[in-house]
Amino acid sequence: MRNKLTEELAVCGVNAVAALAEFHPEKINRLFLREDRLKSFTKVCKGLAELKRPYRICEDEELERICKSNHHQGVAAIIDTPEVKPMSEEDLELWSAEGKTGLILCSVGNDHNLGAMVRSAAFFDAHFVILCEGDSEARLTTSAYRVAEGGMEHVVFRSVRSAAAFIKAASKQIITIGADVRARLRIRDLPSIIQDKRKGLKTAGRGGLALVLGNEEVGLPREVTELCSCLVRVPGTGNIESLNVAQAATLFLHELYEQ
Repeated sequence: MRNKLTEELAVCGVNAVAALAEFHPEKINRLFLREDRLKSFTKVCKGLAELKRPYRICEDEELERICKSNHHQGVAAIIDTPEVKPMSEEDLELWSAEGKTGLILCSVGNDHNLGAMVRSAAFFDAHFVILCEGDSEARLTTSAYRVAEGGMEHVVFRSVRSAAAFIKAASKQIITIGADVRARLRIRDLPSIIQDKRKGLKTAGRGGLALVLGNEEVGLPREVTELCSCLVRVPGTGNIESLNVAQAATLFLHELYEQ
């Protein structure tokens, strides 16, 4: 839960808090945990004590109040509300030169989808996630952190005003792969697509890869699909129209990881 008065956010769940403590312990302002979790977070508590930051043993009722959820798993860390910085030309040049992979999200639906995709991104070594400023649903929330299971500490978030404008500007440096259920090309075609598209990039390195994902109900906006380097689909039986967007992201990220 975000506290608008203090501009803080509760990160809950064992894996989410453990990853936060391992990679960014300096972000933890306060820690709340059940007594049975103390052994797992002893080092964190000692570090907080050295910084004169409080931690407290508490019961489930207090954790539920802090997190506004009963899915806290016995531990919650309070951090400053994360700030998503605007995308910069320096970011783009660096990711392109280093051949980084990432996600561009266009109204993907909700913070649970975001958390699930971030978990897959971290597992398959995707480096960045680009959010559209107008997307009011896919935000860095308590739920997103919990569903990501620690993945938030392994990706870089940036924001853009318009996905279409960004894709157009970045087209010479990264390959943008739009996930579209109506596409002619299939996910198994990605190796040859990427090899071919890299020849047209104007960059010092291999060029970055960005998977572009849209809303489950309406898909990617037309102005976005028209600007993507290619459109690709996950073939299926047709019994239902499409996969959940986070499931589709996982399949694509696995394929991109293999390239």
